[in-house]
Amino acid sequence: MSSEKKNKMPLGGIINKGGTCEDYDTGGWRKFRPILDKEKCIDCLICWAMCPDSAIIVEDGKMVGFNLDHCKGCGICDVECPDKVKAIAMIDEKVAKKG
Repeated sequence: MSSEKKNKMPLGGIINKGGTCEDYDTGGWRKFRPILDKEKCIDCLICWAMCPDSAIIVEDGKMVGFNLDHCKGCGICDVECPDKVKAIAMIDEKVAKKG
């Protein structure tokens, strides 16, 4: 490929600044949805710290739910919730929408 043609190609896969996930609703293609059992939750906020999509909603230092407009259903919150707590479960999005 000539350098002239290469220079005309659009750039791809570049994140030109941080903190842009809140600008886009990306939860529409989610396969699994996180469900919070508030009675089990100890508000350790590990899920909040580990969520790559800023989809954990925290109010007054407590985990209160998920912003499903941004949650992609990756399940990191479920995996990172302490084993003795397990306050988050992932369920199939189709099942969640029916219920």
